[in-house]
Amino acid sequence: MNNQLLLKEKLQARLVEIQTDSDRSPVTNLKLDKTTAAEIEQLTTELETINPNPHPLLYATSLLQGAWQLQYSTAREIRSLASLPLGLKVGKVYQVIDVANKLFFNLAQVKHSLGLISGYVKVTASFEPAKEDLEPPANKRINVYFDKRYLSIEKILGINTHQLNPFKVKNANNPQGRTATLDITYLDETFRIGRGGDGSLFILNKSDDLPNFTSST
Repeated sequence: MNNQLLLKEKLQARLVEIQTDSDRSPVTNLKLDKTTAAEIEQLTTELETINPNPHPLLYATSLLQGAWQLQYSTAREIRSLASLPLGLKVGKVYQVIDVANKLFFNLAQVKHSLGLISGYVKVTASFEPAKEDLEPPANKRINVYFDKRYLSIEKILGINTHQLNPFKVKNANNPQGRTATLDITYLDETFRIGRGGDGSLFILNKSDDLPNFTSST
């Protein structure tokens, strides 16, 4: 077994070990002690150095296509999901990418701790390769332009609420004074690591259990 596969399996196993939420919401570094968070960062960095697709925007865009489930993140927007009001809890978080149209959406499932309400938050966006990153040895940075934010309630007390799906749509926030970026630092058929322009870390697995959300609009 090669070093890449060993490291990947070790990182994946460690992420499973620290996943304590039955709803499989993504783990953040806020939930971990400093030693464990440092261990995850070290394993991630080591795996990034042996990325099998170091130029993903040139030679591996097809691998980006489809649904990904977020496993771990240090991003502020993901950490904030751990403290939702009114007894709400975040569940699985997905990113669905449409490579041909350069679109994606992020979707976070949300439900009440007592099962009273369930719904989701969805953010749509477009992306393009960063112009300053088009030449080797890079080819891994994308510019991200967030579009709309959808707040939806799917069920109340188990009853479908189509009139509330969505109940609010507004423009999504983009960083002021800069363009949001993401570096794809590791990519294979089932596993992806990304680094935001603010240094945030995202670790995702390819998913085949996405709910009935097949469009990025």
